[in-house]
Amino acid sequence: MRHEGLEAVTVAELVERYAAAGIDEDKAETEDDLPKRNWLCLQMEAIAKELKRRPGDQRRALLVLYSHPNIEVRLMAAKRTLAIAPIEARKMIESIAESNRFPYAGDAGMCLEMLDQGVFVPD
Repeated sequence: MRHEGLEAVTVAELVERYAAAGIDEDKAETEDDLPKRNWLCLQMEAIAKELKRRPGDQRRALLVLYSHPNIEVRLMAAKRTLAIAPIEARKMIESIAESNRFPYAGDAGMCLEMLDQGVFVPD
């Protein structure tokens, strides 16, 4: 999926958009607004694909989001950077799994389980 105009946006702006979509996605999940949540997840996926497409795989820029105040943003950034920063990303996901802040801890725990079983292979 390619969103119109993402190729003209700077890496820093893409990271800002990714974080904003993550915050909105978290709110949509809290409000049980599945259509909006799905749409925001697709936006985040498109941003990650655009970063990956750029020379040198610019998904590394998402690493700054590991210190974001929103736990959902941190989790989504860690998942998207597993292929390029596997140690750092896994540590972030493990810390969220151990946080007991649900539903984030459950999502992180499932991610780790699927990684360990080879069901989820980061690309």
